This record gives sequence, structure tokens and C-alpha cells, in this order.
Amino acid sequence: MELPQNGFKRALEAGKAQIGLWSSLSSNYSVEVIAGAGFDWILLDSEHSPADLENLLTQLQAAAPYPAHPVVRVPWNDMVTMKRVLDIGAQSLLVPYVSTAEEAARAVSYTRYPPAGARGVAGTTRATRFGRIKDYARRAHEEICVLVQVETQAALDNIEAICGIDGIDGVFIGPADLHASMGYPGEIANPKVKPLIDDAIRRIRKRGRAPGILTPNETDARHWLECGALFVAVGADVGILARGAEALAAKFKS
Repeated sequence: MELPQNGFKRALEAGKAQIGLWSSLSSNYSVEVIAGAGFDWILLDSEHSPADLENLLTQLQAAAPYPAHPVVRVPWNDMVTMKRVLDIGAQSLLVPYVSTAEEAARAVSYTRYPPAGARGVAGTTRATRFGRIKDYARRAHEEICVLVQVETQAALDNIEAICGIDGIDGVFIGPADLHASMGYPGEIANPKVKPLIDDAIRRIRKRGRAPGILTPNETDARHWLECGALFVAVGADVGILARGAEALAAKFKS
């Protein structure tokens, strides 16, 4: 059995923009609904959601028959967590709150087997198709996509150094935490912060990495795509459900 190719990683390498949807409902059933909707990728969130490892496994299984590529946001830049998420078959990880090149290097190392990194070896996992993929341990890194999330001014200052780490495929700008760190909690598109995001996207592209961001605002999404962002989440399942439910109720209750 061959190692599954990571089409999302290949698209980013080719400079092809990927449009995604954030998923925090922690439901394999909802993932199956949105996986067939036409998005290039889906973010399965385990940082700001109640998802646990078994729940993530069922979400990955639900997404598997569909073309939308699942990207798992791990809760932290943690070796044990990332090892377990990789073992259940995730090929693309988004690592939150990376502010330095050293932290970025650690994130990469947790996705690589020794001697290149610190990922623990297990031979009969879902990732290896239960031992059926030939030379998995030698080749797994070829199809693993490592995305790191920059969320503070310090992280923006270190973008070039972070992008310089071998094995970093993309840098995602976390708009909510970035705004909060600059004194604008609860905002995601403050006019004082947006130019910093524009600049960060261009700097990431200049360093040969893929920039990413999340925004439910269509105008902002198109603007950041024009700036050079390559993986852009244009909405979230929780927001779609909440706002859609409110709008429907209002039609009959107002």
C-alpha cells in the first residue's frame, strides 16, 4: 500500500489558493455534511472546542471519502499530543501560538521520526494503514504539512526567522489573538491591525511559505487572497449554524 499523498500540501507548494471552513462542532456527522460542500480544506479544531482524540478520529474518518482535506489544529505545541494526532492519520497540523523560530523548530521535530525529530514510532497505527504502508517511517514526513500560527506582535517580528525553519509549510495569522495581544480583544479586523496582517502575508510569501488566515467577512477574505494568502478559511460551522438559526427564528418571531 502506498503512502497517501497530501494534495493540500502540494497545492500550497504550487501557490494554488485553498479555500477552507473552520469546524469546531466536534461532530463527525457535521464534518461529513461540510466535507462534501466544495471546500478545499476543513479545519478540525481541538484547541477551542471540546474535541478529544477519539472524537478527532471519527471526524477524520468522516472526512476521508471526500475531497476536502482535513487540517487538525492541535491544542498546543506538544510532542505527545502531536504524536497521537499523527498516529490517527492526520497529515496536516496547525500548531497554535508559535512566536519564535525555536518554537517552530520544535513543532517540526514533533512530526519527524528520529534522527530528524522526536516523533515516537508505532508500526500498526491508522497512519500506517495498520502496518500496510511500506517504508512509512522513512517517508511520512514527505506528506506531512506543518502549519504554525502567529498570534502576537513578537511572532510578527519573528516571521522571517519562523519561515526560515526547514519543514515549515505555512504560517497562519491568528486574527483574534493577534488583536487581543494588541489591545483589541473581541475584534478580528481593526483598521490599526489590518495593515500589519497585510504586511505579514506579503512577508510570509516572500520567504517562500504559504500564508493563511480565517475571516467570515467576504470582503476581508478576498482582500487577503489578493495580498497573497494561500489557505483562507472563509467561515466556521458554529457561526453558520448560530447565525442561520437566529435568522430563521427572527423571520417568525419578530
